[in-house]
Amino acid sequence: NELELHYQPQIDLSTNTIKGVEALLRWNQKDDGMIPPDAFVPLAEECGLIVPLGDWVIGEACRQAKEWPDLTFAVNVSPAQFRQGDLVATVKNALEREGIDPSRLEIEITEGVLLSHTDETIAVLAGLQAMGVKIAMDDFGTGYSSLSYLRRFPFDKIKIDKSFTMDLGLCADADNIIEAVIKLGASMGMTSNAEGVETVEQANLLRNQGCKEVQGFLFSKPLPSKSISELLTDWQWQKYQNVESSFSKQERPC
Repeated sequence: NELELHYQPQIDLSTNTIKGVEALLRWNQKDDGMIPPDAFVPLAEECGLIVPLGDWVIGEACRQAKEWPDLTFAVNVSPAQFRQGDLVATVKNALEREGIDPSRLEIEITEGVLLSHTDETIAVLAGLQAMGVKIAMDDFGTGYSSLSYLRRFPFDKIKIDKSFTMDLGLCADADNIIEAVIKLGASMGMTSNAEGVETVEQANLLRNQGCKEVQGFLFSKPLPSKSISELLTDWQWQKYQNVESSFSKQERPC
C-alpha cells in the first residue's frame, strides 16, 4: 500500500484552463521517501509485476478521476501490458466499475509498445478506441519510426518530447521540428501536446505555432490527487480575479 498516483495538469492554451491531467506513478517508500517510476518500473517489467501494477494504476486513476468530472485523464501503459495482459478488458472493467465516460480516458503509449507484435498491438489500440478511449503517442520524435506508425494507426494525440521543448526559442532546429510536428498533427486530425514547458516564453511560442495543449512546471508539478481539487479551485479564483480586474478598468456591465 505504498504506491500512489500523482497528477500533472494539462493546459488548454487557447482558453488558459486545465483540461486534463496525466497520472504518474510514485512509490512512497516508508524509509526512503518518494521514489520516481524510472527507479522501479524497469524492475517491475523485468520480474513480471508490471501487468498487475499497470492494472492497479488504471483502476486507481479511474477511481480518483470521479473527483474531477470535467477533466480528461491520461494513463501511461507499458509494452508488457499489451503482450501479457488483457488491456481492453482491464480498461473496460475499470471504467464501468467507476462509472467513467470512456472519452475522458487517454491511454499513452511510447514507440516501444509498437516495436514488436505490431498487428496485435494495433488491434488492442483499435479495441480501446472503439470503446471511446483516446490514444496518444508519447515522446513523439524521439524514436526512429514514429512517422510510420502514424500511417498505421489514427492516434488522437501526439505528445512532443520535452527534449525539444527545452530548446524552444534557443535552437532553430528545435523550433522547426516542433512547428512541423504541430502542423503534421493538425493535418491528420491529431491534437499536439508539448511536455516540459517551464517558461512563459516557451508557452507563448507554442501558442503562436498552433500548439493546443501543454504541460510542465510553468503551470504545475505533478500533485497528489487531493491537491488537484485545490488547484482547480485556485485556478478558477485566479481567473475570476482577472475578470474582476479587467472590469475595474472599464464600465461594469449591468
